[in-house]
Amino acid sequence: MPMQEEKKKESPVVTLGKETSFNGLLKFHETLRVQGKFKGTIEATGALIVDKDAEVDADRITVSALTVYGTVIGNVYASDKVDMMSGAAVKGDVTASRLRIADGVLFEGQCSMINVDKEVEIFSRPTEEIKAELLRGGGEPRSANRQRPDRAAGSGLNGRK
Repeated sequence: MPMQEEKKKESPVVTLGKETSFNGLLKFHETLRVQGKFKGTIEATGALIVDKDAEVDADRITVSALTVYGTVIGNVYASDKVDMMSGAAVKGDVTASRLRIADGVLFEGQCSMINVDKEVEIFSRPTEEIKAELLRGGGEPRSANRQRPDRAAGSGLNGRK
């Protein structure tokens, strides 16, 4: 691929520097990196990166993706993903398609997942059962949306009504 085409695909990153303090409404379409302090509302179709030592205090954050190394206070809606990196602090409810929380993150809030396949139910089988199946060499555990014989539709415990 020619060099010019590669440069076109890279989205520019706008940075609010370490000495910057901004209050108000932020709207952007590309990627914004916050290294200083922000207070207000963020309504964006682009990605937001909150660096280590940066502080974002927002009543609402709407972005495509959020990556947090610093501190975020406020409710977050990310149409794609939220990454909370080690050392980050997030206080507020998070709504996203994908969520990754690293070790060492302080997260205080609730999480809601969007755009999730309704057929996937990861908590329908006991952990011990999945572990035993993997230890037997049964390959990947059977799909969680297949019913176990003892839990067939319409039956009570062990097939009794």
